[in-house]
Amino acid sequence: MTGESVSRRSFLLGSAGLATTVLAGCTTPVRERVAIEPEPVDTSIYAGMYGAQFDGQYELPAIPYQKIDRRFYRQMVPNPTGERPGVLVVDTASHFLYLTYENGQAMRYGVGLGRAGFEWAGRGVIQYKRQWPRWTPPDEMVARQPELEPYSIANGGMEPGLKNPLGARALYIFQNNEDTLYRIHGSPEWWTIGKSVSSGCVRMMNQDVVDLFNRVQNGTPILVLGNAAVAAAY
Repeated sequence: MTGESVSRRSFLLGSAGLATTVLAGCTTPVRERVAIEPEPVDTSIYAGMYGAQFDGQYELPAIPYQKIDRRFYRQMVPNPTGERPGVLVVDTASHFLYLTYENGQAMRYGVGLGRAGFEWAGRGVIQYKRQWPRWTPPDEMVARQPELEPYSIANGGMEPGLKNPLGARALYIFQNNEDTLYRIHGSPEWWTIGKSVSSGCVRMMNQDVVDLFNRVQNGTPILVLGNAAVAAAY
């Protein structure tokens, strides 16, 4: 046994020896190990954030946020993008959307992605945004899904509403003054957040897209980070 081992053993046992000397034959009761309960998580902020909300003539239903991975909740985080304040960044690989702020912070939202969500990447701007937009599926989609003919561009699209695939808000991305056909939009399908699904661009929970809509202006720069590997998996 080395001197270091003896020293460490003496330190660990020294207090016990001292207690035996002081108590002089008294029995020391063995303490039961008490399990430390984790601190309760205050979910009241999320209940307010994702609760039912009146929005114009519609009432957004409450979102059962407890069924969604907490990392996809709206939250302020350190800015990992390297972009200056006031830029939107869509990280398609991680299913996150960031709005950058001062002091190295960013508001992060969870998003869901469809096939169209991987068809465009690069820098652009939010050319305009719409509250309760109409949905007009492109002619190519209508050709594949004839049941969408009533909502075609020629027929004026689908009326706004809770079942509209664009949800409560839509932000339209242009590049060099041309429509990329890439959208950030709301969706009633909250269960697709954090996942890749068959259709749509960048979808957000309706309560989150309303929040984002209120934070950005027309002309806001946006960077979409593509992920060819994920796109190829469709």
